[in-house]
Amino acid sequence: MTTQRWGGYWTDAGWTLDLWAPQAERVGLVLNGDERPMIRQANGFWSVTAPARPGDTYLLRVDGQDMPDPASRLQAGDVHAPSVVTARPDDRWQTPWAGRDWAEAVIYELHLGTFTPEATLAAAAGKLAGLADLGITAVELMPVGQCQGDRGWGYDGVLPFALHPAYGSPDDLRRFVDQAHSLGLMVVLDLVMNHFGPEGAYLHHAAPAFFDESRHTPWGAAIDFSQAAVREYWIQCAEYWLGEFRLDGLRLDAVHQIAGPGAEDFMTALARRARAVDDSRAIHLIVEDERNDPFLRENGYDASWNDDFHHAIHCQLTGESDSYYANFAVDPIGDLCLALQRGHVEEGQPRAARDDPRGQPCGHLPPTAFVNATQTHDQVGNRALGERLLSLADPQGVRTGFALLLVAPYIPMIFMGEERGATTPFLFFADFTGDLARAVREGRAAEFAGIASLGSGVPDPLDPETFARSRLDWRDDDTARDWLALTKRALAFRRDHVVPLLKSGRSGSARVVRHGAASLAASWPFHQGTLDLQLSLGQAAPDLQAADDAAFSLGRIGSDPYALSVSTRFP
Repeated sequence: MTTQRWGGYWTDAGWTLDLWAPQAERVGLVLNGDERPMIRQANGFWSVTAPARPGDTYLLRVDGQDMPDPASRLQAGDVHAPSVVTARPDDRWQTPWAGRDWAEAVIYELHLGTFTPEATLAAAAGKLAGLADLGITAVELMPVGQCQGDRGWGYDGVLPFALHPAYGSPDDLRRFVDQAHSLGLMVVLDLVMNHFGPEGAYLHHAAPAFFDESRHTPWGAAIDFSQAAVREYWIQCAEYWLGEFRLDGLRLDAVHQIAGPGAEDFMTALARRARAVDDSRAIHLIVEDERNDPFLRENGYDASWNDDFHHAIHCQLTGESDSYYANFAVDPIGDLCLALQRGHVEEGQPRAARDDPRGQPCGHLPPTAFVNATQTHDQVGNRALGERLLSLADPQGVRTGFALLLVAPYIPMIFMGEERGATTPFLFFADFTGDLARAVREGRAAEFAGIASLGSGVPDPLDPETFARSRLDWRDDDTARDWLALTKRALAFRRDHVVPLLKSGRSGSARVVRHGAASLAASWPFHQGTLDLQLSLGQAAPDLQAADDAAFSLGRIGSDPYALSVSTRFP
């Protein structure tokens, strides 16, 4: 059976446009202001072939309401504006590139709007050489699908096929990817498939059946993955970004909200189709999944974000115990031992300060199946004041936790600026107007109303100054140079010692032994050799001794409250 396409595409007959609107009575294409009827197909799609040219503008008229194409590749303006007919893809700016082995991944998460003062893809491309020089091997772009306004995190997108114009043009993204590949950097895109933003989601009008009104996510109506057309929409979206821009992979946001009938089949089909986009290069797939479930990683996905590691480090360094930190604050060093031994901490066992067990056993998965971080856009940006870890904890403790992240045999992810000791906040910001702006502002303030120390001090997410304060500080001072030197040294150790072990495969289970209140020793056996690590994260353990030939160290094990030592042994 031929797969039904979404949006506009070129064939030998010309430019064809398809839309799924199974409940609509009448659908038309308004091309350059002139309407022509679309023909209803048997499967709920409507289709038309028209004499369009690249650069022409068009709208869809669904039962009398004009709307942009839900699969628009380019807009003539904001999310309410006409869509634009795009040209056939070509092979410009394509550096020869076969991708990289996932074991080599060192991910750098960045938000294009705050990564550089210019807030563009072109400006971000100019920073890539510096990242590559540090030993970073992949950049992960926070969502770039078009949302309303100029400012936002990207998770309020409503046109997921269209590049947000504030960052530049599709050609700018092609140039960015090509520049990254020329430097040996992979490019991963954060893609949101579990919900649409609150303004401009015209699919609610064109295809109410796209949504499951009996179920809601924290961000609005849930999507009905039991519908074949819905599954195709998102799979084709993934194929578009991977194929059109030669991306190296995707990070799929909050897949625990991709639920209900058809969801599991969708996720496995998505992995299969995404990897089939181009068999000449490696394509990697990451999920954010609160369930701590191994299923997706056993069925086509490389890795999952591992918030458990973050929470253990954060609670140990800050002493915080609010909200989701409560159960990790009970014994953070004990939890860190579990994270280093098994990957996840919560694997379905009873936990203090948690009513409902979470997770399934995942210790059989390879270390590369876990993306660890000590800071992320979520963990920084979802704080009322957007503080980074350096503003909350002992700087030497933060350095030690960061070094641990980079040298441990899991996939490390750096949040932009972390590599240079940045202290600029990363706040929640948006660019809505009217009633929606008021609702977002009031909702954000209410979220933190219980924290008396904040009072009325929660930054207004609609104020442009909130966005401006979140821009990364690129100052070149002694602190930045010191952090950059640490990052480069740790990643050189990872490249030379950890990656070869990961590629050889694990030969047994990790062994982690706690020493005193805040220290531990860990060993990971691989076919090529063993990685040994000693760590103190707040209190020295005099009985803990580092190897005499440690290849990487920070502080003095056995003496300093914050210290790290790592070495390798070979058969």
